[in-house]
Amino acid sequence: MLRKASLILLIVLTASPIVSAQSSSNFIDFINQEHTWVDSVFNRLSKKDRIAQMFMVRAHTNLGDAYSDSVAKVIKKQKLGGVVLFQGGPVRHANLINRYQKLAKVPLLMALDGEWGLGMRLMDSTISFPYQMALGAVQDERLIYQMGQEIAKNFKRIGLNVNFAPDVDVNNNPNNPVINYRSFGENKMNVVRKGGAYMKGMMDGGLMTTLKHFPGHGDTDVDSHYDLPSLNFTITRLDSLEMYPFKELIKQGAPGVMVAHMNIPALDTTAHLPSSLSKNVITGMLKERMGFKGLTFTDAMDMKGVVKYFPDGEADVRAIIAGNDVLELSENSKRAIKKVRKAIRKKRLSWDDINARVKKILAAKYWMGLNQRQAVITEHLYQDLNNDSAKQLNQQLADAAITLLKGDTLIKQLDLAEKTALVSIGVDSLTTFQQILGGHFDNSLNFILSGKATGAEVSKVANELKNYKQVIVALHDTRLRPQSKLNYSQELNMLISELASHNVLFNVFANPYTIASFPGLEHAGGLVVAYQNDGTFQKAAAKLLSGQLKATGKLPVTINSFFKYGDGL
Repeated sequence: MLRKASLILLIVLTASPIVSAQSSSNFIDFINQEHTWVDSVFNRLSKKDRIAQMFMVRAHTNLGDAYSDSVAKVIKKQKLGGVVLFQGGPVRHANLINRYQKLAKVPLLMALDGEWGLGMRLMDSTISFPYQMALGAVQDERLIYQMGQEIAKNFKRIGLNVNFAPDVDVNNNPNNPVINYRSFGENKMNVVRKGGAYMKGMMDGGLMTTLKHFPGHGDTDVDSHYDLPSLNFTITRLDSLEMYPFKELIKQGAPGVMVAHMNIPALDTTAHLPSSLSKNVITGMLKERMGFKGLTFTDAMDMKGVVKYFPDGEADVRAIIAGNDVLELSENSKRAIKKVRKAIRKKRLSWDDINARVKKILAAKYWMGLNQRQAVITEHLYQDLNNDSAKQLNQQLADAAITLLKGDTLIKQLDLAEKTALVSIGVDSLTTFQQILGGHFDNSLNFILSGKATGAEVSKVANELKNYKQVIVALHDTRLRPQSKLNYSQELNMLISELASHNVLFNVFANPYTIASFPGLEHAGGLVVAYQNDGTFQKAAAKLLSGQLKATGKLPVTINSFFKYGDGL
């Protein structure tokens, strides 16, 4: 019996490093400890290969075999540390991940921007959960935690191990062209609650996450993809607002932080220097003052906000000098690796710095279980990613987000037998919203007006609506990125203002900020904020109007003087 017990103990001890690597919940402690697997991999890497571990290359599966083959050559020859996947299809992605992982000398970080899940990049074949602006309205964070777990399961099912999410920027600028609907809203406490629930759900599901975009991209009116934004706020303002969610979520164990490309004079006075290249911002503020010990990622290094003033690979070198651990999408990783080696020879960098960061990257891969790589099985992949429980959760989130700003009494008084006009504006065909309500009201007629409706078309519908006592209007934004103003014709805008002066019930399937662009909408008989033009939100709004749902959402942003943060009946 003693020998048998000893044998069992030996097996458990031998297996324990793998169990620890795959199940440890404390990512930060884990990657800052020594591990035999990490040391064994590190010691086999040449100096050039160590630097290469800090770079991630772009990959698509919708650009043809020649493109995929070219990325494969880069991975094999340069021995890069990771891949960031963009558009394509789930099966193609899984096959490509299998191929690239097989090619790699060291297991690869496989990342995707999935702020609302795989659907952010794989739009036509996977589930898109609500935008973070809609999630900011949800009052039950447990649903957001469950979403995080589901997204982690889907990422891992396809072979991904890093999600560049959540976005914890505090969006207090309605005209922000790049964050906006991607933010949980304008209230920093709400951002922390929602961001924390989402982050923990993904982490508990074994997926690495990154907070973004440090030090905070929510109050800019310039898109860093195209130019360098400036944040001209005091250190007090930045510390108390923009950086607040990052500070709080770092305390909660955030594993990764992505740094934005913004010029912030209060943090670094160097002219035209992006925050992603600033040692004061990354090493001084993020790592030393805030005590962040996870992995620091740059935003994409091919964005104009970073390369405009630091071209030809200088941005890559400065990003590493500043303290970044991983560089996402260098314009030319081969050139960058050479320049980093040159910077080390010139004493701008030290091998000690490089080695320490590379060991952290390897430890993160070990935590993810990449020491035991397994090929993704593509059989039943589509069905697994679009399972019924995930669809049900998606509907629950939409239901929980629906926000009723006014018209509770009007909704209760809706007469199912009364002649009712169901008007959808901004679309070209019958909507889910109209189809559901059409089956609910006994005597209804549908009206459709595209966003470019002519004066004659608008006038015809306006005259018809005079014959209806009950008018329900839906405003739709069919654009992929819902902006703060709807791109309707002037004639439509006038119709909306005219209808608002009557006892009309409006439903906004668009960015909540759009409400401010319609003067007089605050006088409408009812106003429902449904956040986005998604089938789940149209179904949720229809459930509200048919008495099957009680609205519990609260506005995550201030729209104007009439509708402010936290409003909702």
